[in-house]
Amino acid sequence: MSLYRLARPLLFSLDEETSHHLALRTAGLAALVAPRVPRAPVRALGLEFPNPIGLAAGLDKNAAHIDALGALGFGFLEVGTVTPRAQPGNPRPRLFRLPARQAIINRFGFNNVGLGAFIDNVRRARWNGVLGINIGKNADTPAERAIDDYELGFKQAYPHASYITLNISSPNTKGLRNLQQGDELERLLERIARLREPLAERYGRRVPLVVKVAPDLDDAQIMVIADAVRRHGIDGVIATNTTISREGVEGLRHANEAGGLSGAPLRDHATQVLRAFASALRGEVALIGAGGIMSGRDAAEKFAAGASLVQLYSGLIYRGPALVSECASAYRAK
Repeated sequence: MSLYRLARPLLFSLDEETSHHLALRTAGLAALVAPRVPRAPVRALGLEFPNPIGLAAGLDKNAAHIDALGALGFGFLEVGTVTPRAQPGNPRPRLFRLPARQAIINRFGFNNVGLGAFIDNVRRARWNGVLGINIGKNADTPAERAIDDYELGFKQAYPHASYITLNISSPNTKGLRNLQQGDELERLLERIARLREPLAERYGRRVPLVVKVAPDLDDAQIMVIADAVRRHGIDGVIATNTTISREGVEGLRHANEAGGLSGAPLRDHATQVLRAFASALRGEVALIGAGGIMSGRDAAEKFAAGASLVQLYSGLIYRGPALVSECASAYRAK
């Protein structure tokens, strides 16, 4: 039995958000006993990864635990979501475990310290692996000014990021998902893509740009997003964020809480969306599979569906650091 399995009952006996912060503060200790992660080099997004297993955004919202999380053997980390100004997020409680289905519901609402303090944390980190920075808009920024928030985040994150993700798919900021639609998506991608050229010249490198999408998309919406991503030279798509569906958790305690559902019940649907993007984009854009990866087999399914990289979040909560090694081994065996 792993040490994490021994520690998990204690963590799960605590309030969910307290447990979340305790796990982050003790990640460095966990790294000392975590299984060795095998090398499984991958090239994607124009970057070299020691293995294709990443940490999804949302766990280290403030980039305050990069060194400890990096020591767990991830091939890359994604930190954030960060917004231009600090904000408290939604009122607590806002994080709920559904252990019977290895699921989590959260409605954090982009709680974070703001760009200034966030970038200071990134600068202090000593870990030198592939670091993604996930950016979003402040909750009180009017819809017509949303792109301004992404522009500011992109400019400030650019010199510090290996790649930058536009989070336009969280269900916990009112109106955010509208940015996935037609004209709004077009305006956002056009503006950020245009901004990237002078920044690349200024800093002497072209930072890859990634878009994170929702699982709650129909085929027509997927085709619209895929077309826009291709035309604007976006480098990657993360499929997917959390879902507003409650399929698979009906009747469970907390199942009717507002927020995004992640974990095992999301797995199959997220993989279907990933597969649809793979079909639409035909290898022209790198795909990052996320949603419901609870085992090496789940990771292998994402790779088979077209992912070059995968990301973990809920699986890490339920399985612990051993999941990183298990997924990397699954990639090597594919």
